[in-house]
Amino acid sequence: MAKEIHHRLIILGSGPAGYTAAIYAGRANLKPVLIQGMQPGGQLSTTTEVDNFPGFEHGVQGPELMEKMRAQAERFDATMVYDTILETDLTTRPFRLTADSGDIYTCDALIICTGASARWLGLESEQKLKGFGVSACATCDGFFFRGQEIAVVGGGNSAAEEAIFLTNFATKVYLVHRRDRLRAEQVMQDRVRNNPKIEPVWDSVVEEILGEVGNGGVRGMRVKNVKSGEVRELALTGVFVAIGHSPNTAIFGDQLDKDETGYLITRPDSTATKIPGVFAAGDVQDSHYRQAVTAAGTGCMAALEAERYLTELEDHSH
Repeated sequence: MAKEIHHRLIILGSGPAGYTAAIYAGRANLKPVLIQGMQPGGQLSTTTEVDNFPGFEHGVQGPELMEKMRAQAERFDATMVYDTILETDLTTRPFRLTADSGDIYTCDALIICTGASARWLGLESEQKLKGFGVSACATCDGFFFRGQEIAVVGGGNSAAEEAIFLTNFATKVYLVHRRDRLRAEQVMQDRVRNNPKIEPVWDSVVEEILGEVGNGGVRGMRVKNVKSGEVRELALTGVFVAIGHSPNTAIFGDQLDKDETGYLITRPDSTATKIPGVFAAGDVQDSHYRQAVTAAGTGCMAALEAERYLTELEDHSH
């Protein structure tokens, strides 16, 4: 039986932003409820080694870091709910969230930490071969391509990072980019250039990924040079797509302000959105840094702002 459940504060999403918001809100005695969504732990749950999160001098595995954050939030009375929100109505008070389970959650304050998801090339062959040699997560799947030749598509930091990481396993990594130089920061460009296993394929776009589902998966890739129009085939067994991320904001429709790429807009030096009582933290509003530590920082900010908002709300109602 579907039910309607009210909480003072609901946090949507369970990456570093969501869990940090839950820790701070829990410590403020707000008894927050965190709805974990499709991927508990967010993008970090699919990352292996996290070397740049402060406090772990030898690095930490992504899933382990998320597990520690979740346990810490639960220690402060945050409640974890395994459900996914499909629809939101932020025009009413309290806010209404309709879940996949059929339950309706209502709340006085909402912290949105729904993160971002990998972008795809939009090719039919890519969709067909996803999981059969096509991936958007080098750290999740690189291990399966030991001793093989593979390709990374993209030209930013994530593409450069993935290409370098994959040289730990693959004998050769083609780096396919539509321009004649990378957009990645200089230190990453130097690392790519100095790695003998990486072969850049400049000025090129992917026309088709070749292979059969179940029958060995990916066996090659057809690339077209955007300057000469020349098409050539590369023989390879894996394709990693690293062309950026899209924020997970579809469930909010046009109720909140977004930038041209769909990221939620928050007020300067704040996590507040245009709707009082609705806050956004982490990768859903940060297209610039997209780091676990910055997501955690904005999660902290959102919880402090939500606490202030709820206190003022209660003062007015008395």
